[in-house]
Amino acid sequence: MYLIVWEFRVKRQQQDAFRSAYGSDGAWIGLFRQAAGYLGSELLVDERDERRYLTTDRWSSRAAYEAFRAAWQEDYRALDLACESLTEQERLVGAFSLVGD
Repeated sequence: MYLIVWEFRVKRQQQDAFRSAYGSDGAWIGLFRQAAGYLGSELLVDERDERRYLTTDRWSSRAAYEAFRAAWQEDYRALDLACESLTEQERLVGAFSLVGD
């Protein structure tokens, strides 16, 4: 399994829109679901800071994720640009592989 983790600092007035875009029925998951090897995502909010979020996106392998990025690069860029106004900060925490895979 391959896991991508992002951290976001969401603008105060954009929390509902952010949750809508990144939540379980949001545009990001809608895009990911079109790709082979996508296993699911979670949207997490910090219990001490309501404007800090993490997303985790699970893929069957790094190769599956890279194939998705190559095949859907234009859609990915357009959605990323559309969501840019929702956040003050976006940071890739990292990409992780399951030990033993």
